[in-house]
Amino acid sequence: MLFVSFFVLALLFPLGDSVRSVVVPPPLSITILIDRFDPIASVFVQHLNVSLLFFRDHYKIDDEMIRLDTFHVDRKSLTLHANGTLDFGKSAIYSKKMNSLRENSAFLISLAQSAEAKEFVRWFAANSSVAAIQAELSSWNGVPPKGHLPMPFDHSVDNFLHLVPAFVVFDNILYQLIRHLNISEFIVLYDKHFDEKVEYEWRKLFSAASKKAVLFEPMFTKMSDATEHVKQLDVGSKSVKNIFIVASTKNAELYMQAAILQFEARHFPNFIVFTKDTLGLKCEDCVSASLFWVRIMPNGRVATLRNFNEFLRQEEMEMDYKVPVPTFSETQVSFCLDIINITTRYLLMTNDLLVKKAKKLPKNFWNERNSTKEKTLTKMISNPREEFEFGRYKHNHGKEFYQAMIGMILKVERRIEEPDVDYYKYVANWTLEKGIWPLYGNLNVDVQHLNHYRIVTIIHEPYIQLVSENATQSSGIEKPRPCASTKPVFLNTGQRVEGYCIDLLTMLTESLNFTFELYLVEDGLFGSFDENGNWDGMIGDLVLGKAELALGPISVLAERENDIDFTVPFYDLVGLGILMKRSDVEYSMFKFLKVLEWPVWMCILGAYLFTSTLLWVFDRFSPYSYRNNSERYAEDEEKRNFTFKECLWFCMTSLTPQGGGEAPKNVSGRLVAATWWLFGFIIIASYTANLAAFLTVSRMEQTINELDDLAKQYKIEYAPLKGGSTETYFRRMAEIEEDFYNIWKNMSLSESAETSSRAKLAVWDYPISDKFTNMWRFMQESKLPLSVEEAIDRVLNSEKEFAFIADAMEIKYAILTNCQLQQIGTEFSRKPYAIAVQTGHVLKEPLSQAILRLQNERKLETCKERWWHQNERRKDCPNLEDDSSGISIRNIGGVFIVILAGIGISMTMLLIEYIYYSRKFKSSSAAAEENEKGKKLSDENGQQNGSDLGVIRKMGKRELETDNVQHRRPAEHRHSASIFNNPAFNVD
Repeated sequence: MLFVSFFVLALLFPLGDSVRSVVVPPPLSITILIDRFDPIASVFVQHLNVSLLFFRDHYKIDDEMIRLDTFHVDRKSLTLHANGTLDFGKSAIYSKKMNSLRENSAFLISLAQSAEAKEFVRWFAANSSVAAIQAELSSWNGVPPKGHLPMPFDHSVDNFLHLVPAFVVFDNILYQLIRHLNISEFIVLYDKHFDEKVEYEWRKLFSAASKKAVLFEPMFTKMSDATEHVKQLDVGSKSVKNIFIVASTKNAELYMQAAILQFEARHFPNFIVFTKDTLGLKCEDCVSASLFWVRIMPNGRVATLRNFNEFLRQEEMEMDYKVPVPTFSETQVSFCLDIINITTRYLLMTNDLLVKKAKKLPKNFWNERNSTKEKTLTKMISNPREEFEFGRYKHNHGKEFYQAMIGMILKVERRIEEPDVDYYKYVANWTLEKGIWPLYGNLNVDVQHLNHYRIVTIIHEPYIQLVSENATQSSGIEKPRPCASTKPVFLNTGQRVEGYCIDLLTMLTESLNFTFELYLVEDGLFGSFDENGNWDGMIGDLVLGKAELALGPISVLAERENDIDFTVPFYDLVGLGILMKRSDVEYSMFKFLKVLEWPVWMCILGAYLFTSTLLWVFDRFSPYSYRNNSERYAEDEEKRNFTFKECLWFCMTSLTPQGGGEAPKNVSGRLVAATWWLFGFIIIASYTANLAAFLTVSRMEQTINELDDLAKQYKIEYAPLKGGSTETYFRRMAEIEEDFYNIWKNMSLSESAETSSRAKLAVWDYPISDKFTNMWRFMQESKLPLSVEEAIDRVLNSEKEFAFIADAMEIKYAILTNCQLQQIGTEFSRKPYAIAVQTGHVLKEPLSQAILRLQNERKLETCKERWWHQNERRKDCPNLEDDSSGISIRNIGGVFIVILAGIGISMTMLLIEYIYYSRKFKSSSAAAEENEKGKKLSDENGQQNGSDLGVIRKMGKRELETDNVQHRRPAEHRHSASIFNNPAFNVD
């Protein structure tokens, strides 16, 4: 009945706002505007959808907070007038869609390429509060179109951007390249990636640059078809001198091989390969070639594409999306990632609810959000700290921003006479502002006779390190080094560098007589490759052709040797080690006092004084104590009067192995003594156990002694350097374990196997350990450090313990310069260090011979001594105690100080007693002499004062007796000079 009444009341009187259901806000809609029936835009829509998944995961935003919607625009419904105004037609349905777009959209991304649609987006951004981005995907040269009438924008137009991606900007190099090479006739071969259904209007650039009609031929993907195609084109004849290949790297290599098969003694044509993918040129079968390789260059400062591919692999999106992203699509996908990144960050800047829901915010988000009053797209894209995969976006005119990418022009030459030598020279740069600027005078430079090389390096002490300006200015005269000349070496930025590898480079240049340009790798990595075969770091610069040599402590790995070459090793075999923070061993001379905390010591002292007082009180007032009943205990051999001093002594000695001696006679006193004995036994036992633990805790062995110990625990984080050989080692080991697991799974669980085979394998447990799989997963969760400095900082200052797995020489140098670090365990996976060069580089053999000569002359050993044992940054660190040695005097020395202090106090007390009793003895002797003098005087004057003599004698006798009682008869020994003969030391 009560429940029914409550239910009726609830219906009549609704609950307050505090218990009402929370209204979930609708998701923020990002609308993608595309031209109807545009096949190219549909591909970009797919890229944008997956990019949104990536950034929602990156910023930890719930799926229901942001969504993508598609809106098709029909150019027939839009009319652009000469005065710049738009007419939306008379369709009521279309007008309704416009209103819905304005009301429901939080952001607009336009992929529409018609002039009417672009003007509509500009109008929409100017007349609504919705921010918009117009993507330029068609032909573009940076010049505003003629007849363009800008619309009268108000201030809100700052929320409109017209972005031109790198792959569209890069097309402009073709016109300049043709003019620069002075080519008038050529054939253009293109593959499916540059078909009209994939790329917009790129053919116009060739037609505009050529005086004659340009022949465009589609390419084939099979070697037999490509060879037949080359025959039909008569490649190698005098009529076909210049061939443009506009294709992916793999298809370009295919046609180069097909052309080489047709080449005999005839003149080989000039190939000009134009590609937008990021894969390096290999073409191992191209034994003879002469070509220009024109490609786009990533800036190397961000790795969004790599993280994106890793996200796709973890989410197992192979069924819905190409994983990994093909190299020929990376520029397009990168542009979509840029758009979604800008969009997401803008929504975070302007939407408080989204900020609350996001569990991870961009770097410096709050500073930018609080410092920027105008949170507009123009402010965001103009931020100089914004980095993108293929370059920053630079303002052109109006609200148009183009990606300021860099194009590379490389010259490749191979000769049959030198099958092991490849010339792969970086000869020119290109940007939209400067055009083509050759690095060696002109593009047709003879690369075979160039003696100047680009060398990439990395800051890695003590191999390569920057020299501070204070160090160079303070010393006016250069200190001569024992292993190299004093000639300074500078980076291309003007910074001076030094180190073991710099000394090696100086000796090599003096020996081989070549010049170089030294620069730092952009991403600060050694180099690792992804699933597409793309390398980053220094190895990536070699593969792309940006550098010809890589200098540093580069480990020789088999997978690196597939794409580059190495000289002979210049350093010994170096393994991997574990770097951890050195245990803070606390040494204390009075460690035995720290066994118990000070409150415990105070309680023990209080119990000692309290028990001693109780013993004295009970002995003082008990009728059965020796003090009050001495006749009863007259026949006992041991008689002890428990004065307060004696009680203190009794309680103290009871705590020692010597014991307290005779206990009190009274029962109450004995009960107190027994209680004190029990208390003392517990305290002494606890103190002894804790003292032993305290003295040995600093000598206990490390919990981590080798790699297996790290693998078996999850408390201590550990990781290698990102992009280094150590990361490659663990990743490859994990992949090998996974491959073996898949083989075992297919054997044991395959339904296609015979019943007898499955029965035999049923009893076979999985034989391979998953140690490296678990370690690699844990490393990724721990986050790989990006630099050695970051790794060492995490080792020293991380709240959780962190172990850095790196090359042993890195660890040894870190320990050399920081006494708080130590190496754990022994080295494993030993590999040498060598100089990396491009595959088939002409300097490979001369460098190897020069290094061998330096090793024979022991100059490299001298350099090693200079940069390790004689390093100015080396610190003298105290040695850790050997676990097998005994307890150090630094921990137990306080006991001897206690003994010395006790001896000092006892000697002080002896001196005090000596002085005290000496003065007492002198005063007693003086009193006795005065009495003797008085006696003589009384004898002489006795007759005259006979009446008073008796009185004087009585008084003198009484005074002498009093002195004898007070001073224990000093008169009997008044002729003794020693205080030890004083009767005061006699016991009655």
